[in-house]
Amino acid sequence: MARINSQRGGCVDVFHASILKTTKYDGEYDFPVIKEEHTIPRRLIPFSKALQEKDDYRQWVCFYEDDFLFERIWNNPTRYVAKLSKFEGIVTPDFSVYYDMPLSMQVWNIFRSRAIGAWLQSQGLRVIPNIRFGDERTFECCCDGISRHSVISIGTHGCIKAKVYRDTLEKGITYIAKRLKPETIILYGAVTESIISLKNSGINVVVIKPLFFHKKEVKE
Repeated sequence: MARINSQRGGCVDVFHASILKTTKYDGEYDFPVIKEEHTIPRRLIPFSKALQEKDDYRQWVCFYEDDFLFERIWNNPTRYVAKLSKFEGIVTPDFSVYYDMPLSMQVWNIFRSRAIGAWLQSQGLRVIPNIRFGDERTFECCCDGISRHSVISIGTHGCIKAKVYRDTLEKGITYIAKRLKPETIILYGAVTESIISLKNSGINVVVIKPLFFHKKEVKE
């Protein structure tokens, strides 16, 4: 069941607990809850490029890029609220969750993404949860704290070429689709015919071409 984070005084906030003062938690690992969102982004801009943007704010900020380019939002989240608020919304950070990471590290990076997303919602920003999973042990927990029948986003870069990664990606997305029954899945990157076929189950599948991506969006 969800619970409310307690407040503690007299402590140095090295764990960024202050951004979770009023957050509700869900699931085995107490992931922060992301409230449902039904807006479908027309365009996505990576965080590092969004920080340089001066005029075009009619797009959503995403974090589908190397971790070192956005680790700073975890280290100092309040610093970026004013800039991010200028955009239509954000997709939660895509901290890496590699299959060969210890489970504890996979869970920690999923938690960090949810924590930033829940906090940005508390600051009045529109937020779509990015769902990142590693090996099959994370399929269940990566859905915790996410509203059903809402809009979710999944990045596929680096998960298509190798068969072992592609198979895990397809299994994970199939699991997520069955459990969350999302209204819309935003897919950022290349996709397979199997993933596109989710449309047949009534899910709106929207594929957005990354700025760095120039090959066919659908691969066998």
